[in-house]
Amino acid sequence: MELIENFRRKSIVKILLRKIEESLLKNQTYKIMEICGTHTVSISRFGIRSLLPKDIQLISGPGCPVCVTSQGEIDSIFSLINQKDLIIAVYGDLMRVPGSDGKSLLDYRGMGADIVVVNSVLDIIKLAKSTDKNIVFVSIGFETTTPQTAYLILESQRLGLSNLSVLLFNKTMPEVISLILKDKNLKIDGFLCPGHVTTVTGVDIYTPMIKNNKAAVVTGFEPVDILQSILTIVEQVNSNNFSIVNNYKRVASGEKNEKALSMIEKVFCLSDADWRGIGTIKGSGLRIREEFEEYDASKKFDITFPKYTDKYGCRCGDVLKGYITPKECKMFGDVCTPENPFGPCMVSNEGTCAAYYQFGGEIE
Repeated sequence: MELIENFRRKSIVKILLRKIEESLLKNQTYKIMEICGTHTVSISRFGIRSLLPKDIQLISGPGCPVCVTSQGEIDSIFSLINQKDLIIAVYGDLMRVPGSDGKSLLDYRGMGADIVVVNSVLDIIKLAKSTDKNIVFVSIGFETTTPQTAYLILESQRLGLSNLSVLLFNKTMPEVISLILKDKNLKIDGFLCPGHVTTVTGVDIYTPMIKNNKAAVVTGFEPVDILQSILTIVEQVNSNNFSIVNNYKRVASGEKNEKALSMIEKVFCLSDADWRGIGTIKGSGLRIREEFEEYDASKKFDITFPKYTDKYGCRCGDVLKGYITPKECKMFGDVCTPENPFGPCMVSNEGTCAAYYQFGGEIE
């Protein structure tokens, strides 16, 4: 508790804000993108945008895994609902994502579908041991959660659990980072890099940012973490001297987690992936290797993934690419609210639109 309080201490926040203000160059705008959904939530929750000088612009990128999952992939989940003797297992942030018909998993569960919310893959293993029904775990995430899904498959094989399979929609960060760096519509000066992803990948995946003269700072999720990292980015931009800085060493060493990466490589291989609002990014997704295909739900249940365009009027794609803020979407706060979400950015706990809608104000 004391550690968290230190990273929220108002006196430290004021010092950092003053240092940021003093470091700004005249007539210089600093555009900083966070590429982690949890950072997006923290920035909105603590009112950090409202505290910063107007010359610093914080831009939200494609850091919410549920939000970037394509509509075709989302709809494929609903195709399982009519399967007999089947349990669909998901993490909680997927329950309210709407399918093309407007209904969510929460709606279908209310109509009797066997859909369960789990907190970890250990819950899924326990469930598989307790029933003869087939269980499909819908796996959505970046490198942070991918090792757990790999472990689930390996442990299921070890235990001989033939009634468990995975519908895999996990994606990887390096390829989307490369796409952002090539996007001529974005003029980003520096990045707040995801702390939890870094615990798995290490800091080397941010090297392309430095090579493109962008600051890259790994940071945590408390106000002091974020403000200290913004100050670091401002200083690097001012000096035009860029390097990867790890401001989250209390959690992320900066080194690769070889054990986690080894599990990922053993169970999965790279594949092309569709990103909502962005399109297909080569080598940015994962698929289950042939030697583990008995745990591949897409093959076990012959699942197809139809191509869909985003809903008319929904600008989640532009929000995810950092082109606009949620408030620039005409549906935000009117047609699209957390109670009646129109797009995934308003549904997920880490969605930019949901964060903008739910949080505001300054640090108390």
